[in-house]
Amino acid sequence: QAQLVQSGGGLVQAGGSLRLSCAASGRTDNTITMAWFRQAPGKEREFVGARLWSGASTDYADSVKGRFTISRDNAKNTHYLQMNSLQPEDTAVYYCALRYGSATSSLSGDYNYWSQGTQVTVSS
Repeated sequence: QAQLVQSGGGLVQAGGSLRLSCAASGRTDNTITMAWFRQAPGKEREFVGARLWSGASTDYADSVKGRFTISRDNAKNTHYLQMNSLQPEDTAVYYCALRYGSATSSLSGDYNYWSQGTQVTVSS
């Protein structure tokens, strides 16, 4: 069992940066994959990136590669999504997710635990 509490988000101008945080509690170990997804109004949930708990592997969607970075604070069991060079098309509700499996996945159905989500709005 795991619980995820997300924070961060808000409104930013195009070209700006934001950082989202996702604190995990419950069972946390190196078999975990943490991921970020987003969902814009009227669209399906979209994979943003995923990182093994150990940090051995990190994958990103092509749309965010080079702009977004997933990292982890080991002491706090918290993952971060650093978002730079934000564009209006990045506007969405962002979610962090967790699965017990030592392989990254871009499929939302592979993740069992989800945060409450936070809104990110990028103005042009």
